Parts: sequence; C-alpha cells; structure tokens
Amino acid sequence: MRKILIFYFLINLTYIKIDAQMQHNQIKLPAPVTESKTSIEKAIKERRSIRKYRNIALSINELSQLLWAGQGITDSFNKYRSYPSAGALFPLELYVAINKVEKIEKGLYYYDPFKHVLIKKSDKDIIPEITQAALNQQFINESAIVLIYTAIKSRSTSRYGERGLRYIYMEAGHAAQNIYLQAVSLNLGVVVIGAFIDKEISKILNLKDDEIPVYIIPVGKK
Repeated sequence: MRKILIFYFLINLTYIKIDAQMQHNQIKLPAPVTESKTSIEKAIKERRSIRKYRNIALSINELSQLLWAGQGITDSFNKYRSYPSAGALFPLELYVAINKVEKIEKGLYYYDPFKHVLIKKSDKDIIPEITQAALNQQFINESAIVLIYTAIKSRSTSRYGERGLRYIYMEAGHAAQNIYLQAVSLNLGVVVIGAFIDKEISKILNLKDDEIPVYIIPVGKK
C-alpha cells in the first residue's frame, strides 16, 4: 500500500512540474477592449498597407488587441471567433514573432485564443529569417512584430475535400482584414504579405506536414 501511495505521489509531482513549466512559458494577455472611438466606417476608409515603421515597441495591450481581432474568441459560451469559418472548423492558427513589445522578450510565440495567452515556442529572434524567406523584403526587419497565419489543412479538407483549401484562404482574408481595421484603430502600420517561400517558413516555425503557412503580417508604429 505504501509503495502504491508513493507511486501516485510521484505521478502527481510530475504533473505539477509539467503544469508549472507550461505556466512559466505562458504569458497572460490583457483583456481586449470591445469598444473604441474609431468607427468601422473610419477604419475602412483609412485602411492602408504600411511598410515603414518607427523604432518603437508596441505595448502589450496593443499586441493583445491585434491578436484578439485576428483570432480571438468573441463569445466565450458559444466559442465564436472574430471571423467566419466554413463549418466552424477554424483551420487557422496564429503565431507571432516578437521583436519589440514592452514586457515581452523576443522570440516566437503561439497565440491560444481560448485562454487569450501567448505560449512561448522559441527564444530565438526569427524575424531576420522570416525576412529572408519573404524574398528579402527588408521592411519586415523594421517591424515590432510579425504575425504568421498557418492552417491545419485536414480540419477543412476532412469535411470539404480539396474545396476546403479554398475555404482556408478565404478565412485568412477575413482574419487579415480584421488585423488591418484594428491597426487603424490603434494607429499602427501593417501590411499583409503572401510572397514567401513556403518550405522556408515551415522550417522556421517547425510546422508539421499537415500545417501550412498562409500569411505573413508585419506590424509596427507608423
């Protein structure tokens, strides 16, 4: 009996250590604001692709707001998100490469929309590598962050077949427009990039075979 108790104690201790490690790698983001002084009409009118950024860090609140707009949960009960998805399958995933954000170290992070947290994937500053994989568009290096949308293909294709790939790109467009409009409200500069070498981005992010890069979105202070 004593050996059994010791065994269960060691298992529980292992789970505690794993949980503590996961918590250590997570950054809880501030709650997003759901109202602002910027009307949707103004945001649409002023939406622009901006490729020049100032050497100033984003605030953690600005980062939180962008992530919520681009992938966040807008109804916690029904798990609705900020953009529509065919069959509510939500194949998109959102990563962020951080260069300059107050209170957050450089590195690669994954955004968990259900917990509204960042999960650290790597300490490495990967933005220079992203720049190279994106055909050396040097303004990417000047950005404060780079948002990277990926898609797990099987979430859509398992139901819709090859047509599911079309839906993935439609949904990426919906989500990216949210980023644009939120950036206007925050007075930030942003541009969407589709010109990149897929294999290189997949390697940088260490993606599995079923997950593909879809969009790169550098953001910075105008």
